[in-house]
Amino acid sequence: MKKQFFKILNNINKSILPRYSKHDPSKLTKFQQAIIAYRYYVLTNSLD
Repeated sequence: MKKQFFKILNNINKSILPRYSKHDPSKLTKFQQAIIAYRYYVLTNSLD
């Protein structure tokens, strides 16, 4: 149940949230770094 919830949330994040993979993490704002951390947390919980 938990994994399925995170998989759905990960799909929503892919379509809505911006991607910062090509940017230097040290030059991002705190808010952009928080988005990266949130996306990473959801991704790791959605994997098998």
